[in-house]
Amino acid sequence: MRFLLDENFPKAAIQLLQNRGYSCLDFREIGDEGALDRVIFDLAIEKNAVLLTTDRDFFHTIPHLYPEHPGVVVVALHQPNRKNILERLEWLLDRHGAKEFRSTVFELRDSTYIVLRSETE
Repeated sequence: MRFLLDENFPKAAIQLLQNRGYSCLDFREIGDEGALDRVIFDLAIEKNAVLLTTDRDFFHTIPHLYPEHPGVVVVALHQPNRKNILERLEWLLDRHGAKEFRSTVFELRDSTYIVLRSETE
């Protein structure tokens, strides 16, 4: 499985994911900073990568705009520092297998999470 880090996601996630055997792309290295959400997500689809972001807009828009996609993880914390974001990402990876990310948007909160799965036929 491959992940794409949005420009707001800690770069330290790359090492965490690679240590678990995943490949990673960093939008800061392959995209234009400040790009529209649609541009970022189109790149994630093109690269078949699960998008990692702290931008809550993705949680509400992606399931409606894209019925099929590699997946999205939105980390929405009260104190979104690097340590807390990485801890929530690890928590999710420990509980969900690669197949569960397809066409699914996760919003990870401080002590809960929400899952939206796209309706695909």
